[in-house]
Amino acid sequence: MATARKATSRKKPAAKKAAAKKTTAKKATGAKSASRKTPARKSAAKKVTRRPLRKNALTKLQSDHDAVRKMFNAYERKKDDLSDSEKGSMVQIICNELTIHARIEEEIFYPALRNVADDDLNEMLDEAEVEHTGAKDLIAQLQGAKPRDPLYDAKVTVLGEQIKHHAGEEETQIFKKARRVKELNLEVLGEQLEARAAELKAEIGAS
Repeated sequence: MATARKATSRKKPAAKKAAAKKTTAKKATGAKSASRKTPARKSAAKKVTRRPLRKNALTKLQSDHDAVRKMFNAYERKKDDLSDSEKGSMVQIICNELTIHARIEEEIFYPALRNVADDDLNEMLDEAEVEHTGAKDLIAQLQGAKPRDPLYDAKVTVLGEQIKHHAGEEETQIFKKARRVKELNLEVLGEQLEARAAELKAEIGAS
């Protein structure tokens, strides 16, 4: 009996050692897995970071279209609550933006396209320039009018409809054609458009 007790008492330290080894192993495994997660999170954060898209002629003109659409929509929503002064200021900003946009297209964008255009694209550009002429006429009328004049709001609404139609056709037809023309450097053209727009804003005192 004494021998059996001695054998049992010897086993206890061995069991404690085994348990201690398991605990140490778990801690070590946990430490390793934790250390592995940190780089993964860092790499995930790096993947989310994106460089801003580089502007070209089409993204510049598209942003102009989007900005003017928002202005017309805002005018239609607020016109009944605006004072004459607020209406006049809002319409003046719209007219300035449209004037600058039309100038940079007519001076830079359209001529660059005509240099590489086929008959189909040339026809589209002809129609676009005629639409510009119609818009310019309404812009001139609004710039010489007062918000209380008859048909003032109607002229703003009609101008907005014309511009939205014109912009939509440019985006779906002319821009689509321009993307396919390999000889056209859209990035360089975009820089030229931006520079000329800045000059025109300074000339007319637009913000």
